[in-house]
Amino acid sequence: MGGLIAGKGFPLSDFAGYKGSGIGMSIDRERTRRAYLNGQWIATDRQIEIVNPATAQVFARVCAIDREHMKTALDAAEAAFPSWRGQTAKERGELLHRAADRLKERRDEIARTITLENGKPLAQSKGEVDMSEDHLRWFAGEARRGSGRTVPHHAPGKRHLVVKTPIGVVGAIAPWNFPLVLAVRKIAPAMAAGCPVILKPASQTPLCAIALAECLESAGVPPGVFQLAIGQAAMIGEALLTNPICRKISFTGSTKVGKDLLRGAADSVKPLSLELGGHAPLMVFEDCDLDRAVQQTLIAKFRNTGQSCIAANRIYVQNTIYREFLGRFVGAVASLRAGPGLEEGVDVGPLINQQALDGALAQIEDAANHGGRILTGGRRLAGSPGYFLEPTVIEGMDDGALCMTEETFAPVAPVTRFETEEEVIGRANRSSYGLSAYAMTRDLGRIFRLSEQIEAGTLGINDGAPTVSQAPFGGVKQSGWGRELGSEGLEAFLETKHVSIGGI
Repeated sequence: MGGLIAGKGFPLSDFAGYKGSGIGMSIDRERTRRAYLNGQWIATDRQIEIVNPATAQVFARVCAIDREHMKTALDAAEAAFPSWRGQTAKERGELLHRAADRLKERRDEIARTITLENGKPLAQSKGEVDMSEDHLRWFAGEARRGSGRTVPHHAPGKRHLVVKTPIGVVGAIAPWNFPLVLAVRKIAPAMAAGCPVILKPASQTPLCAIALAECLESAGVPPGVFQLAIGQAAMIGEALLTNPICRKISFTGSTKVGKDLLRGAADSVKPLSLELGGHAPLMVFEDCDLDRAVQQTLIAKFRNTGQSCIAANRIYVQNTIYREFLGRFVGAVASLRAGPGLEEGVDVGPLINQQALDGALAQIEDAANHGGRILTGGRRLAGSPGYFLEPTVIEGMDDGALCMTEETFAPVAPVTRFETEEEVIGRANRSSYGLSAYAMTRDLGRIFRLSEQIEAGTLGINDGAPTVSQAPFGGVKQSGWGRELGSEGLEAFLETKHVSIGGI
């Protein structure tokens, strides 16, 4: 591979010559970050610029790989597979624990990096590092539990076993909105199961993936078992789809791209795990604890600046408490502070880019055209060069408004009324998505009815942040295939075999 330089990565605390609080920055071109392939840090002539969404300025560059690199990465992963699967589950788990230790040691530094490239408030970035560490430790333990079973025989002299084996080389494609934790959700279970992994991070947010690669390298990951492929999404995706060495792809991203992957995987019948778009309903019932309902709705809607597939997109409030809830909610939203994520006391950061900001403003305008009334926010944040939108609440638009039908990746909260439980369940399910849903209620019977009737992979009851390492996560309908996390997260990377033994 001509023009490549193999060597160690720079300490992330030194990347891009970053200086200052997030407003003033300079770029040190000698510190362009590198991809990690087959145990080496690889420099290339191609580079991707990384923009801080709080300033709209380039603050770092990373090396981008080409098709030849991808072929090399796939060959290296194939070569690493026999020895990696041959390690005991205990040994694989211990490596993941060591990687978690390294992540914990670098928590503050990596959180700062997430905020610089993604924009989210620093406290939320620290929470993302903490959850990533927890995922690593969970699957370090799950590695020992990927067991099969014996099956009662049906004929004399025969015995039956069910055996679990790793599926093989895995391609993992992670998004920009939770760039570290959503990468770890794929890497940790795949490696725990005995599979080598090639991670393709989002081009907007590759720096925390580089930090993760450094943690895994420091933990002693063998060459080829984990690799970091930074570059053009279409090229890397095509390589993973068409090369038979890659036995599975795990993807988090838009439903549109998920459908493209499905079409591309058809020729080789390649298994996919897909965590796609969402349009989560949040239902506030008259029997709720109103203070908790407001607090948890704020979390469900505005965490990560609303840039989350499980964010509350449609807020339905029972008519009997509508005005009281709305008054408290609007007051709480109006008090949220928007600004650069590295500043103290910031609740809401910038959107990821200008396109995202323009899309959010278009949804707000459309809501107004559908009878909506802006109660707070609704405009670009004045006086900032970044991609900031004021935290926004809109009420009264009809169900045909874009914000009531299409995913809103922004701090925009549409609120509307409902009368009965039956009505709101029907409206909540009237979507092609089914990733998550929320309900604020203290009625135990209603909780069971919602659990059975709401069409979503996750239902948060009085809980705006329901995701945990030990419970499965994934969607129904056009929100995806398969599950991450929990015991199901490991199962996604294991093949199930039946072994029939005769002559016993």
